[in-house]
Amino acid sequence: MTDQPTATTAAHPEPADPPPPVPPAPAPPPLVPLRRNLRFQALWAGQASATLGMVIGDTAFPLLVLALTGSSTAAGAFGAVQMATTLLLGVHGGVVADRVDRRRVLIAADGARLLALASVPAALAFGPPNLVHLLLVAAVIGATVSYSGPVRLLALRSVVPPEQLSQALAQDEARMSGAALAGPPLAGFLFGLGRAVPFLGAALASLLALAAALVVRFPSPHESGTAGRSAGGNALAGFRVLAASPLLRTALAVLLVINLTGAALLLPVMVLLREHGTGSAGIGLALAGEAVGALAGTVLVARLHRLAGPGVLLLAVAWSAVPVPLAPLLPGGAPTVFAALFVFGAGVPSLRVMLDLLVFRQVPDALRGRVIAATMTLLTAGMPAGTFVAGLLLDRSSPATVLVAISALLAAALLAATASPTLRRATWPAAAPAAGQD
Repeated sequence: MTDQPTATTAAHPEPADPPPPVPPAPAPPPLVPLRRNLRFQALWAGQASATLGMVIGDTAFPLLVLALTGSSTAAGAFGAVQMATTLLLGVHGGVVADRVDRRRVLIAADGARLLALASVPAALAFGPPNLVHLLLVAAVIGATVSYSGPVRLLALRSVVPPEQLSQALAQDEARMSGAALAGPPLAGFLFGLGRAVPFLGAALASLLALAAALVVRFPSPHESGTAGRSAGGNALAGFRVLAASPLLRTALAVLLVINLTGAALLLPVMVLLREHGTGSAGIGLALAGEAVGALAGTVLVARLHRLAGPGVLLLAVAWSAVPVPLAPLLPGGAPTVFAALFVFGAGVPSLRVMLDLLVFRQVPDALRGRVIAATMTLLTAGMPAGTFVAGLLLDRSSPATVLVAISALLAAALLAATASPTLRRATWPAAAPAAGQD
């Protein structure tokens, strides 16, 4: 007779064994301090060298052209050709940054700039260089800025964790401010040693930047061109992203006005200070106030970002620029101009880091190259326009009238921006999209 389960057994089955305990998730590894992040520090050093070399060249090339030709128009043509090339190729530079291996782009751009700079002392060794040769060098340097600019911004930020991005951006601001402060006087000193010396120095700086690009590997999201095309469309995708974001669109409009008025005030400030008896050295020291303030302001970035949201911070720094054009009209001359520019310059690093954080935390990595290129193009375009308009106004009005008009224009633009709730209510984005996110 087959055994059957009893009623008691059927009603009360044996209890199952309890599930094994789930082991606790391993704690995330501690962050490596930024000073010990060798990839970041090596890239930063290379990019600092590249920036310093660029600033030296921006000062030395007009001096060389002026010494060779005696023509201010020819000296200004170098900067015009360089900036025009950067603007013309800027959008394509963003496309390349999104579709091609970024490290190869950086190596190619640094190599091309090194060869262009080295060609100048080589030509000087055989006699005065041809003006056409120097203008071709200007075009090459402008092109390298178009292609290396977005990649440099992306490379430096790709080798740090999101938690350290603000700190890394603040250190990067020290690079830009330090180069802007040290480059012009260093170029003048080197030029005094010999016409070829500043270009040898700029070439050496480019060689150091190239070495860093060759040694340090950093992530590039697309191994082929297909991912970049599927992730954002054509070359104008960056402009569409900026136009679609109310915060980025409004912030860029304010920054464009600041750049335009900032470029416009340089010429009338120099003319007015000279009329008041200030020498060239005094004018140079007065205009260095913004670079000195920016260098000091790099230590304030984290604190200012904690105190205010991005929109309020942008408006506060922008309003601090309104009295700057009026500083030459006040007693004190060059020291007063220096102090006004210093106060405004101290807030500039916070604005640059703010814009970087807004792009990196809201724009997918597959589009960041084009968005950065679009941003650089828009902000750069206002500078030659401001200089040109200031020159036209100075032909018809006094420097004091032009400076008052610049201050009034900036104030009027900021009144409209301040009335917009987009900036006043803006908050910091929480986190960056994952790499490759559409």
